[in-house]
Amino acid sequence: MARYTDSVCKLCRREGMKLFLKGERCYSTKCAIDKHNYPPGSHGNIRRRGKVSDYGRQLREKQKARRVYGVYERQFRRYFRQALKVKGLTGATLLQLLEQRLDNVVFRLGFASSRSQARQLVTHGHFDVNGQKVDIVSYSVKLGDVIQARESSRSKGYFKELAEPLAKHVPPQWLSLDAAALSGSMVALPGRSDIDIPINEQLIVEFYSR
Repeated sequence: MARYTDSVCKLCRREGMKLFLKGERCYSTKCAIDKHNYPPGSHGNIRRRGKVSDYGRQLREKQKARRVYGVYERQFRRYFRQALKVKGLTGATLLQLLEQRLDNVVFRLGFASSRSQARQLVTHGHFDVNGQKVDIVSYSVKLGDVIQARESSRSKGYFKELAEPLAKHVPPQWLSLDAAALSGSMVALPGRSDIDIPINEQLIVEFYSR
């Protein structure tokens, strides 16, 4: 699958909801979906007739989850197959696996304003996991792992400016944040109630179970 290079605001408009792909901009009056709350394209603002099929609802839910977490179709299928092997609710396990991605954990800890920015920071090698440099965004953070901004990165302007907003940031309960040390750790596995993304994971399970 080719990398998506078009405006990410179009993805929010296609799903008909904010996916918060551009960080602070999504909370401002500049948010595209507040101005154009209809699908992109020359005929996007024409109200479509007819009822959406079950397949259509399942597809849209799957696409929504993919876009929120920024993963390709092949990766997403791999996560789903992995979730199938775990005892329990497949949909909840799928979301748990996605939440444990390093780029998502960096975002949840408040080191980035969006997952896309978190991916960039991780790719550029700004973080250690348990004292070792990790620049793989899909790295699965495990219980007890410590994520910390690298010593060589702390002197950079971005991390210096991060101190004030990070001090006010409240991470989810499954993560612990030490704002002063620019570090955080995973103290529990993310439960379904900890994931605030409006996704109906059962529709995703139904999509791949056809």
